[in-house]
Amino acid sequence: MTGPWSGTVKGRPELGAVAERSRATSMRDVEMFSAMTGDMNPLHYDAGLAEHSPFGGLIVQGGVTSGLLNAVVAEDLPGPGTVFLGVEWRFVKAVLVGETITARVEVTAVRDDKPICTLMTSVRNGKDEVCLTGTAVTYTVPLR
Repeated sequence: MTGPWSGTVKGRPELGAVAERSRATSMRDVEMFSAMTGDMNPLHYDAGLAEHSPFGGLIVQGGVTSGLLNAVVAEDLPGPGTVFLGVEWRFVKAVLVGETITARVEVTAVRDDKPICTLMTSVRNGKDEVCLTGTAVTYTVPLR
């Protein structure tokens, strides 16, 4: 194979290809994200306050929710060597601590001249409710 996708681990992604990953969120996610970023919002730590908020309980940071998309993109589709060039995400429902979430990407465009893809992205909770939705553009560094 030659061209911009040569040297990539999985080669050129197909239009319509889909990949998903799921995981249960936890307070450990909140704590690790806080340690990394300094985000100590009481909605992530103060159970009494969070219980009386519109969310009804402790929620994980948006970065924890979107972070699962990083894993899908870097590990599954398009795969190793892939980084985000840009994202446009809307956070439409908070993720409660302890909820299982599923990140999904679908290839909607693949450039012929460069290893760049456009993806439809989403994260859903265990009730199949959309928590995050949007698009991402990725670049895959050819790995040899």
